[in-house]
Amino acid sequence: MPTSTVDGEEFLVWIRNELPASTEADERARLIAAERVRVAELVEQGIVRRLWRVAGRRENVGIFVAATPNDLHIALESLPMFPHLNITVVALADHVSDPGIGRPS
Repeated sequence: MPTSTVDGEEFLVWIRNELPASTEADERARLIAAERVRVAELVEQGIVRRLWRVAGRRENVGIFVAATPNDLHIALESLPMFPHLNITVVALADHVSDPGIGRPS
């Protein structure tokens, strides 16, 4: 559970890992370990709310929260693997029929 929460907008973030296959094993291991630490920090800060692995691919999809798109970019850019990530971001808006926010009377 996050110890602090970020107020802001929700973003659907699709991340494809494009780390070259030619990357040395020790560098790959270092990057993966550093990435796990940084993502845990973003979870603790309340920025990463949900994260799923895309089955059969080197991809993840998650729900991130940030006050502004620029703040989201700063968080994503802080990932150690950022230079090797292909990231697609979609800003999300509430939908009146979303069962998570209730239905209109």
